[in-house]
Formats: sequence, C-alpha cells, structure tokens
Amino acid sequence: MTKKKEEAKIPEKVEKKKAKEKEVKKDTKKKKEEKENIFRRLAHFFKGVKTEGKRIKWPTKKDMVKYSLAAIFFIVFCAAFFYIIDVILALLHTLGK
Repeated sequence: MTKKKEEAKIPEKVEKKKAKEKEVKKDTKKKKEEKENIFRRLAHFFKGVKTEGKRIKWPTKKDMVKYSLAAIFFIVFCAAFFYIIDVILALLHTLGK
C-alpha cells in the first residue's frame, strides 16, 4: 500500500470509532431511561448469583477435612511458637532485674 492510502484509512477508522462510541452512549442512555422495577432487578441479581453458585467447583468432604486439619495445625503451631517466644522474653526480663 502506498502512504496516501494508509493515511486516508486512518481518518476513516477514527470516524468509525467515534460513530461507534456515539451509538454506545445512546444505548446507555436508553438503558438508564428503561430501568426495571427494583424487585425485578433484585430477582435478576439473585438468579445470577444462583447460576454462578452452580458453576463453583465445591471441594469434596475429604478435601474439606484435609484443609480444616491444616488450618487447625497452623493455628496451634503459631500459638505454641508465640507462647514460647513470650516465655523466653519473660525469663530474660526477670533475669535482667
């Protein structure tokens, strides 16, 4: 392609893009004007929530037990770790007096 043809296409693309943006703005204005009843919108929202809930891959019972035990073990480990640190610092504090 020659440079002139390429230069001619650029304004056409810009014009098309601007026309498309105007159409989108008109569509959004129409949508705002045509708002549904609040209860219909809520019903639509909860239907969406329900369909998304069906798409979730829920963990199996075995996985849940495994994750729960890992969380409990981690909590007990952290509690014991900080308890030991606290006892050591308390002993050092009493020895310093």
